[in-house]
Amino acid sequence: MSTYRAAQVTAPNGTFELVEREVRQPGPGHVRIAVEACGVCHSDALFVSGGLPGVSFPEVPGHEIAGRLEELGEGVRERGWQEGDRVAVGWFGGSCGHCRPCREGDFIVCRNLKVPGWAYDGGFGEKVIAPVDALARIPEALSPSDAGPMACAGVTTYDGLRRSSARPGDLVAVLGIGGLGHLGVQYAVAMGFETVAIARGAAKADFAKQLGAHHYVDSTSGTPVAEALQSLGGAKVVLATAGNSEAITATVDGLAHRGELVVIGADTAPLGINPTQLLMAGRVVRGHPSGTSQDVEDTMAFSALHGIRPTTENVPLDDADAAYQKMLSGKARFRMVLTG
Repeated sequence: MSTYRAAQVTAPNGTFELVEREVRQPGPGHVRIAVEACGVCHSDALFVSGGLPGVSFPEVPGHEIAGRLEELGEGVRERGWQEGDRVAVGWFGGSCGHCRPCREGDFIVCRNLKVPGWAYDGGFGEKVIAPVDALARIPEALSPSDAGPMACAGVTTYDGLRRSSARPGDLVAVLGIGGLGHLGVQYAVAMGFETVAIARGAAKADFAKQLGAHHYVDSTSGTPVAEALQSLGGAKVVLATAGNSEAITATVDGLAHRGELVVIGADTAPLGINPTQLLMAGRVVRGHPSGTSQDVEDTMAFSALHGIRPTTENVPLDDADAAYQKMLSGKARFRMVLTG
């Protein structure tokens, strides 16, 4: 019997342990991937804690997967895939194809979305079986440890910006320069936006400028964030990557007329926005949920073209628990990635 290693938790908020699992054959429309890298995302905590309905234990999380196709199920080769292809699988781990959003072609909001680590075992292991519609081709310019985070953190920020109302030359602010935001700033600059990075503390100004930001706003300086944005002319778009409702709320009055707040940072606390803030200036607030496998491909191609890469710390699968705890503590700079 052939086996592979996986890092799992057996109870909510448990410690990761390495186990041997039997290698399975992929069914029709599925593939088996030899995992070369998997990013550790803050959203993994939703699964490890058992915080989402339908999460079962033992739990193997991981939805920033990069690897090579190892085995193809029936009908996969006819769709243009072959063994050895380099692929990524992200938060979009497949769709049902029959719910109303899917029938309208809006697959990322599928009512039965197959998120790795939720619908099936994720990438905290040496192998993953995934549906073929979850696959995104990795360009040769990207290493596995760069491509993995692009399948969630990358596509969420890239797609959130390109589907916004901002156009080249517009003032665009990125709230937070952590795991999502450090990519968001790079994408905003490459898309031709006048880019503002917003974060806590003057010490982060130099890093923001290294990422290409044209302006830096220290949210702890004493000057309200909204006032600082208005002094620059008002933001056409604020991409809120920080998972902090209070910080997100503080940007709203910094939007220009017809400005748009794009929320991608998750928090369960309500936003403190009143209707007048939106009505008088015609502002828009919307959430943006990651992206499909094609969006992931677009993100990676754009990143390769513009030299955009995530800042990662690579650790072996054996240290999955330490990597997860470092991410959870907020000390990761900026993406922990499991390799080998």
